[in-house]
Amino acid sequence: MSANVEANVRPKPDPVLVDIADYVCDYKIDSREAYHTARYCLMDSLGCGLLALRFPECTKHLGPLVPGTLVPCGVRVPGTQLLLDPVKAAWDIGACIRWLDYNDTWLAAEWGHPSDNLGAILAVADHVSQQRVGQGKPGLSMREVLTYMIKAHEIQGILALENSFNRVGLDHVLLVKVASTAVVTHMLGGTKAQIIDALSQAWVDGQSLRTYRHAPNAGSRKSWASGDAASRAVRLAMLTMTGEMGYPSALSAPRWGFCDVLFEGKRLQVTRPYASYVMENILFKVAYPAEFHAQTAVECALMLHPQVQTRLEEIAKIVLSTQESALRIISKRGPLHNPADRDHCLQYMVAIPLLYGSLSAEHYEDAVAADPRIDALRAKMRVEEDKGYSEDYLDPQKRSIANAVQIFFKDGSATEKVEVHYPLGHRRRRAEAIPLLESKFRHNLASRFAAKRSGEIFDLCHRQTRLENTLVHEFMALLYV
Repeated sequence: MSANVEANVRPKPDPVLVDIADYVCDYKIDSREAYHTARYCLMDSLGCGLLALRFPECTKHLGPLVPGTLVPCGVRVPGTQLLLDPVKAAWDIGACIRWLDYNDTWLAAEWGHPSDNLGAILAVADHVSQQRVGQGKPGLSMREVLTYMIKAHEIQGILALENSFNRVGLDHVLLVKVASTAVVTHMLGGTKAQIIDALSQAWVDGQSLRTYRHAPNAGSRKSWASGDAASRAVRLAMLTMTGEMGYPSALSAPRWGFCDVLFEGKRLQVTRPYASYVMENILFKVAYPAEFHAQTAVECALMLHPQVQTRLEEIAKIVLSTQESALRIISKRGPLHNPADRDHCLQYMVAIPLLYGSLSAEHYEDAVAADPRIDALRAKMRVEEDKGYSEDYLDPQKRSIANAVQIFFKDGSATEKVEVHYPLGHRRRRAEAIPLLESKFRHNLASRFAAKRSGEIFDLCHRQTRLENTLVHEFMALLYV
């Protein structure tokens, strides 16, 4: 008889949920480096979002679900005239930040872009700050935004260290939904118990497949998937704040929990305590809008450009040495059907700088892709794994993302094998990258604002203390067109 009934004893919440809630509520960030890096992350993410507004394929998605909708304490979408509810604003801000594949990156057993959480954080912060001021209370400060950024980065990044969701076909935006849900529930006034409830909703919510990131289905959803995840996080947090219940064994429930249903029965591994490690070690895309596993390959190709630009017809083969992760997600042959397909093709991202001596977002558009020399070069490329690169990629003391390129000519000669282990945005090259990161931000500001406004925004973001003391709704108003 007992085999025909289920025990209905409600368990304690899964430890993974509790640990995240404890961290969000109780942990005090005391790392000066983390706050400084978070400021640069904010600048870079906003700049990426502003630059994306130049692309109609992005802007067609923006705005209220029902045209003409008016929202009290509406959220300003940077670089636009839109005033949206927090749920749709998180979608729009997150999609803009991610659209060009140019914001920060985290690489481990799982990949991802922790600044994707900024869509949810800024949307809720602007809304809550305006509400508070309207009630005669102090508004939220940008210091609080930076704190929530550090914590969202940490949650996403620590969960990614040992847990490979991509190996079971799930997209990394799952972790955006989880991290954003945790921090925005707290921003909305949620207790530790409510954060646990909201997190459980995020895990049982059903998760995006990686279908749209891989051949033969790579497409533009990969550019708005993180905005969708951030938006869903805000919705789940707001539902929880109405008193909606949670599901304590959302991860561990036999047969019905996340781990058994979607993670092949494996338990989630969290082997490092939550602190500020991820923000301190985040990878910036400083110079090239390219999937991060290809960043050093692009750098190698740029170094080789002067040697090959007049010898393109003489090339016999091009050997690309890379890590296992790049082989798995961005090595492609055959037609490339759209910009999203091209910016996730290692061979395309090497061919462009070999040909043109540069790589920009415009190089992924149809007009450039029509150049027959690109596919001619791709056809000559051979991609191979370097086992040492793969080992160093996973080494927590190195976290390299190495690539090498060597070109062989028909006359039997060859270039040197050009090898780069750490991309420009790596922590080991941070001092070299900061001036270029600032220049990138200036350029992106100028793509949307007049010189005077661009200068005001840059000056504010460039000063740590002044930025931290600025109220969120005042900061967002400065970014409003």
